[in-house]
Amino acid sequence: MDSHLYRNVCPGRVINIQRSNGLIHKATVKTVSVERSAVCVEWSEGGAVKGKEIDIDDVITINPELSKEVPAADAKENLPLQENVTVQKQKRRTTLSKIPAPREVAAVTANVSAPEQKIPAVRGRSRMSVITESQCPLQENEMGVDPCTSTQTRNNLSVPAGRTRTRRLSCATEASLTNGNGNTEDHLPAARTNSSVSPVRRKSNIVKEMEKMKNRREEKRAQISEIRTKRAQEYDSSCPNWEFAQMIKEFRATLDCQPISITDPIEEHRICVCVRKRPLNKQERLKKECDVITVPSKCVLLVHEPKQKVDLTKYLETQAFRFDFSFDESSSNEMVYRFTARPLVETIFEGGKATCFAYGQTGSGKTHTMGGDFSGRTQNASKGIYAFASQDVFLLLNQPRYRNQDLEVYVTFFEIYNGKVFDLLNKKTKLRVLEDGKQQVQVVGLQERQVSCAEDVIRMIEMGSACRTSGQTFANASSSRSHACFQIILRRRGKLSGKFSLVDLAGNERGADTSSADRQTRMEGAEINKSLLALKECIRALGQNKSHTPFRESKLTQVLRDSFIGTNSRTCMIAMISPGMSSCEYTLNTLRYADRVKELSPHNGGGEAQNQMETENEETETSGEGSGHSLSKDEEEDISPHMLNLHKATTQINELEEKIVEQLRELRQRMTTKLDYLLGITEKPDYDLETFVSRAKHFIEESSGNFLSVRETLDALGAAMQLEEQASKQMRWHRP
Repeated sequence: MDSHLYRNVCPGRVINIQRSNGLIHKATVKTVSVERSAVCVEWSEGGAVKGKEIDIDDVITINPELSKEVPAADAKENLPLQENVTVQKQKRRTTLSKIPAPREVAAVTANVSAPEQKIPAVRGRSRMSVITESQCPLQENEMGVDPCTSTQTRNNLSVPAGRTRTRRLSCATEASLTNGNGNTEDHLPAARTNSSVSPVRRKSNIVKEMEKMKNRREEKRAQISEIRTKRAQEYDSSCPNWEFAQMIKEFRATLDCQPISITDPIEEHRICVCVRKRPLNKQERLKKECDVITVPSKCVLLVHEPKQKVDLTKYLETQAFRFDFSFDESSSNEMVYRFTARPLVETIFEGGKATCFAYGQTGSGKTHTMGGDFSGRTQNASKGIYAFASQDVFLLLNQPRYRNQDLEVYVTFFEIYNGKVFDLLNKKTKLRVLEDGKQQVQVVGLQERQVSCAEDVIRMIEMGSACRTSGQTFANASSSRSHACFQIILRRRGKLSGKFSLVDLAGNERGADTSSADRQTRMEGAEINKSLLALKECIRALGQNKSHTPFRESKLTQVLRDSFIGTNSRTCMIAMISPGMSSCEYTLNTLRYADRVKELSPHNGGGEAQNQMETENEETETSGEGSGHSLSKDEEEDISPHMLNLHKATTQINELEEKIVEQLRELRQRMTTKLDYLLGITEKPDYDLETFVSRAKHFIEESSGNFLSVRETLDALGAAMQLEEQASKQMRWHRP
């Protein structure tokens, strides 16, 4: 550090410092470290004394006047000034009794002027004295007074606060200078003249630095405003999630997307799991929904899940899923059919069973994919997978290798709603599902319609689709609330040869979404979710080549039991997803469901663990045969305890409902037969009255026992309904 800097930046000096937040204020120098080239300062803030160490370069930057070296001649001229000040103040000695004698002041002044002497800082300066020093640094420099000397001298001259203004005026008007010979010259007139004229002063470096910082802030704000303006031009500023849309667009710009093409080879799988993304619908476009689904390749799908940090910073969490095939919003029904259901058609000509499922949340496009394109409320049945599969069946039937096999084509169309089966081709007649003596599941009363061409099939599809049960959900005003199963059956001389089941599954929902609805809607949703869990278990059993299939878990899997057994059975699942950001949670649930179906294939099998699982399932099936449905362990892990209780209560209600209906049907048949017999006796002219009375009493007693049995079943049904109500309330209380 230069010597003149040491003289300028000395202990007790008031300088300007800059805080870390950019604020500039004054502080007092406490110590100066030559080795570290640093200055320690202190200041008062909020009633507390604070301090910090500042590099000397930063001090000089903020206080540029300290870097100017004071000439030696000017330093000598400081002495008369101090003496003059002492003389002037000595005249008021009677008033200011605390001011030292002139000789003592002269001695102090002499000691200060010597550069080799070090005068210790005098503590106990008054608050007004410090303020006066900070307010008059310019006068000291203009008069050539050494800042360090002036500060030390003022520290020794303890002036009362009431005389501070007089002292400051003395610094400006009562200055006397010393010439080069050491003689004193009075410059009071000149000082007065200069004081009367306001000199033109240049801006200090601090002001310049402040202006530069202000300009930089304004430039940065202008840049941010310009960026926001450009973004608003690229994205609709009225869109509530345009920030996420921009992040997704920037992410997609980094990808080399190669979606599936019609020319790609068709790969055959025993279990094929694929996913299809539908485009944004009209309602989503009106709400300016953000598309969060990206399909970069034919097997990969990305979900950009919007997230928000604690500090409200928005970001995306991208999750990747891999399936056999991935279809984006530009894929048509023909392309989806080409890679999913079409490879399964030949299976039924070889005596096998094939099944194709369309799975997803409500409003994801399942009915559009399976049944055909919609034009308003009108559906074109010739553009769906139902019709495409029928067309290929007749094309293969006319080929030479199948032409002479006496094959006949039949179709059935039924729905499963709330655990009950209805025939859509026979005025929605309710059907019964029973097992025959060979433990084969039979749908009693289901009509099979023979067809001779694809046009006949399309008429059957249109007739059955018009009768299908639908209802209003949170996502769709007219949603399919039943599982629709369209079957193409090949028979050779009346014997079953092959069967192709195409199933449009009901839209899955969270239990929390239906917990506040009425009982019918709650049971409807619970039955749908239970059947979907059971379906997953059956597909897993098929993929793992298990000897046992838990088909009794739901009516859906029970009806399709023969499609999950045998070595010549193949299955395809098409997971339908919605691209809107509001459906992101449901989309992830759908993808996780489909991903789990595929990940538990034989390639990831577990040997001993799988055999143990098969044994447990077989024991469960044997012990539970004829006793109703029960969820497997894997299914119980997939759902919450409250949902599990709701499923159990719903299953019990369905079982008791079927039981009471069966009891009433049997009671009606018995009573009708007995009553007809008794009335027939009375029509004879010579009937025995005693015999009539005896048999009538026996009929009443027997009927009373039957009615009591019906009453017990009704009581159990009422208790089950109460349990369902309680489980539904628990779902509502624990709604996420």
